[in-house]
Amino acid sequence: MNQIDNLSINAIRILSADAIQKANSGHPGLPLGCASVAYELWARHMNHNPAAPDWLNRDRFVLSGGHGSMLLYSLLYLYGYGDLTLEDLKEFRQLNSKTPGHPEYGHTVGVEATTGPLGAGMGMAVGMAIAERHLSAVFNKESYPVIDHYTFALGGDGCMMEGISSEAFSLAGTLGLSKLIILYDSNNISIEGSTKLAFTEDVEMRMKAFGFQTLAVEDGNDIEAIGNAIERAKADKEHPSFIKIHTEIGYGCPNKQGKASAHGEPLGEDNVRALRENLQWPSQEPFYIPDEVYENYRALRESLIQRAGKWEEMFEEYCRKYPEMKELIDVYFNDDSIKLLENNIEFWKRGKKPEATRNISGQLLNMMKEIIPNLIGGSADLAPSNKTYMDGVGDFSKENPAGRNIHFGVRELAMGAIGNGIMLHGGLRSYVATFFVFSDYIKPMARLSSIMRIPVTYIFSHDSIGVGEDGPTHEPIEQLAMLRAMPNMHVFRPCDAVETEAAWYSALTSKETPTTIVVTRQNLTPMQGSSKNALKGGYILEDCEGVPDIILIATGSEVELAVEVSRVLENKGRGVRVVSMPCMDMFEEQSEEYKQSILPKAVTRRIAIEALSTFGWGRYVGPEGKIIGMTSFGASGAYKELFKHFGFTADEIVKIADNL
Repeated sequence: MNQIDNLSINAIRILSADAIQKANSGHPGLPLGCASVAYELWARHMNHNPAAPDWLNRDRFVLSGGHGSMLLYSLLYLYGYGDLTLEDLKEFRQLNSKTPGHPEYGHTVGVEATTGPLGAGMGMAVGMAIAERHLSAVFNKESYPVIDHYTFALGGDGCMMEGISSEAFSLAGTLGLSKLIILYDSNNISIEGSTKLAFTEDVEMRMKAFGFQTLAVEDGNDIEAIGNAIERAKADKEHPSFIKIHTEIGYGCPNKQGKASAHGEPLGEDNVRALRENLQWPSQEPFYIPDEVYENYRALRESLIQRAGKWEEMFEEYCRKYPEMKELIDVYFNDDSIKLLENNIEFWKRGKKPEATRNISGQLLNMMKEIIPNLIGGSADLAPSNKTYMDGVGDFSKENPAGRNIHFGVRELAMGAIGNGIMLHGGLRSYVATFFVFSDYIKPMARLSSIMRIPVTYIFSHDSIGVGEDGPTHEPIEQLAMLRAMPNMHVFRPCDAVETEAAWYSALTSKETPTTIVVTRQNLTPMQGSSKNALKGGYILEDCEGVPDIILIATGSEVELAVEVSRVLENKGRGVRVVSMPCMDMFEEQSEEYKQSILPKAVTRRIAIEALSTFGWGRYVGPEGKIIGMTSFGASGAYKELFKHFGFTADEIVKIADNL
């Protein structure tokens, strides 16, 4: 290793240690141990453009071990990404800084994914690799590889222990994602001590079993060996690659190197001083970087910019030669779904007969696949049941990367991460699906969708005790409340075709909010009063003259029940308003004036009806109202019998209304 490489690597270590020490919070172990790996990758093997961080054909880098964020921030600063400054590094982990504790997509320039939960970055990297493979199949022409880049993910033992990684890697091997390269920071240390306490498997053998090419680097500071391994990974055109790199956590700090204490706490002032001395750093001044290091990174930056410029020249020629492909790229990368769907008569025309909303959703999906050509996704081995298969567009596979149906297998958690990764890559609109009760498996990745503000669509079928005979293990009770509690998530439970159309329209025109669409197995009757007002989250489905005496609020399959109850109450001379509330989240986004027009404060007699948890309904019914919902798990039996057993009948609800 020459002197300038050594200095440039140690600059990453020094900046990381100083920022963490100044914050008195953070994880120095990974940045110190992986500095050589990151430097070699970013300097010599990764195509990226610091002057245009969103360059279409950049290689993606995901720091799955997001706790080591100072490694990434140091690189972004040294390469001159955006307006990230040394002052930003000094504000590490401080409120409103550009350098939060874990990397946050959309917050810090150059961050490709929000990576907090270990392993999540691995799953999202698989999604990015799927997106690259699919888009290359759609757009590349002979001599014009306009979509041609790699996805690199760096993570450690924790990422490998989490089950999401195994789910994602199993699928990646099956799909032969040869442009996915995993860099494994193998330092044999976890928070509690040696990995021998809980992690003794042969990780390389596991990765081979998944279908990866496996490579090993014995010395995590041997940049020549690291570089050779990366090039060997690129040379394999049939398999994704896994590079196990033996590193030492906290490398360079004499009293911390190789110890668990280097992982998640500042080194301490004395140890930072010792780190500088051990690395023969030219100054003890915090955040000091020699001019020759800055010069080296500037030279590397210019080389990368020139390389990206050659691609731009090729892309311009491609656009001239294939103008139809340029138009298609504009469709894929410039989201204009509102224009495509808003006044589409074919889209807004269902609702003639009783039908399960899962069926209606499937019909809409198959219509939208023609309107939105970059719509891609699939289900966790349940597409025939939740109606999420797009006919006639093929299955995405190693042999057919142009296919748009992804078979995720029974891997819900990885499926959520992959859906995120596809969206993060850009150019595609992703959806994922499973039974609603299994949203428990997906929730951590749906949460990341919401945090990152990427509009992934989640389709969950079999939405309540209406599942019936499968019993309580398959009947969701608390899941709707769980998702409604999540910030920046629109959760729709439509009552019929019109509301299902509204849910899909909202999902596919959303710019920054993911959408959950929860649909039934059983048939639902079209509601005469349902309308596009469902896009306001809650609206008056049926009303009486004057001020209502009582308001019935319901969602999904229970809207029909609310209408039935209203008929009985009206025959008793009571003025009834029926409010459909397909999306509480969107209702809360409306003006106070609108919300009061739907649920006036003066009307305190209110009943909410929903065959799921009662949690969250209190704000709509108030202290004098009643909630008809589930306070226990379900049971196994015919769904009509279950609704009767748990009190979801007109007779039972009328009795409650009579006593209000």
